[in-house]
Amino acid sequence: MTSQQPRPAPQAPLDLVGTDSLIGEEDRAIRDTVRQFVESKVKPQLADWYEAGQVPVRELAREVGGLGVLGMHLEGYGCAGTTATAYGLACMELEAGDSGLRSLVSVQGSLAMFAIWKHGSEEQKQQWLPRMAAGEAIGCFGLTEPDFGSNPGGMRTRARRDPGAGGDWVLDGTKMWITNGSVADVAVVWAQTDEGVRGFVVPTDTPGFSAPEIKKKMSLRASVTSELVLDGVRLPASAMLPEARGLSGPLSCLNEARFGIVFGALGAARDCLETAIAYSREREIFDKPLAGFQLTQAKLADMTLELGKGMLLALHLGRLKDDGTLRPEQVSLGKLNNVREAIAIARECRTILGAAGITLEHPIMRHANNLESVLTYEGTSEVHQLVLGQALTGEAAFR
Repeated sequence: MTSQQPRPAPQAPLDLVGTDSLIGEEDRAIRDTVRQFVESKVKPQLADWYEAGQVPVRELAREVGGLGVLGMHLEGYGCAGTTATAYGLACMELEAGDSGLRSLVSVQGSLAMFAIWKHGSEEQKQQWLPRMAAGEAIGCFGLTEPDFGSNPGGMRTRARRDPGAGGDWVLDGTKMWITNGSVADVAVVWAQTDEGVRGFVVPTDTPGFSAPEIKKKMSLRASVTSELVLDGVRLPASAMLPEARGLSGPLSCLNEARFGIVFGALGAARDCLETAIAYSREREIFDKPLAGFQLTQAKLADMTLELGKGMLLALHLGRLKDDGTLRPEQVSLGKLNNVREAIAIARECRTILGAAGITLEHPIMRHANNLESVLTYEGTSEVHQLVLGQALTGEAAFR
């Protein structure tokens, strides 16, 4: 009579793929630090924040600033100067908590801080970047308008010079769907001028600036989203970003944020998949664990495959970015694939949990709802398809 063989221990999805072997020791250490912070400080409160539609942005900003996460891939001015891959891995861990948390960090570091770091004057950098890196000042990025999302070149926000006031700029217009807007200390605002699109560093206490918060959201509820209203906002000539001319300025910032999303979306997907695996091993149906059924295992296997492929793509793009060879269309490739697969994984995981999957006791529906926003911000899936189509054919199909 043969003894029964012990069952093999279950493996975590990405352990099965073996992607840790592709990550350097220092980058892994940064990732693990952010993961521990999210697990211990953030996850226990996320369901309450999401249900209430309120989040302590300033407290979170100071805490992630203390970790060195804000603007972490930038050099100087209090920024950590890590690899791009480390930044991506941090985004993955933040979004394993919640897309809203990763949005806070990516808007701060990859949009507002990056715009000032890349396109700003030395005075602007010294004034804002050290405080933003520490989480003591919060930034937002005003590009999207109520009628101009995928077509930012059509923006109606206008900046005009006042020749009678020493070359002051006067801004009028409205921006929409602005993360951190109503809690920000500084807004990077893009506007049409007589010389094309230019960027401006706008302290939010400037007269004529207001940022009413957008309420009744069903997605990204653990994130502050606002409208920006500029009504005769007067700024000195020194408020303009001197190195940003035309749409290439804001688009360079969007590529930074999109890169973080390539990794971040996988964090949400991984959290959903790990939750579904754990639930399936505990939930009994027809006298055995749900995990013991072929249909359940087929779902888990397929989702692990897509998560692993997305992770390999993200790490490859991270290496290209660290080498300075990453192209915008390659970022579109990563964002299109990884967000699309992440939302499919979230929806499939919900089916494994059944009715339990719709409650905030588990993170899956929260992640699924958040990913609906991630799917369309920083470039919709359709826009990224057209970016890739142009790269493949040489023909622009945006109009």
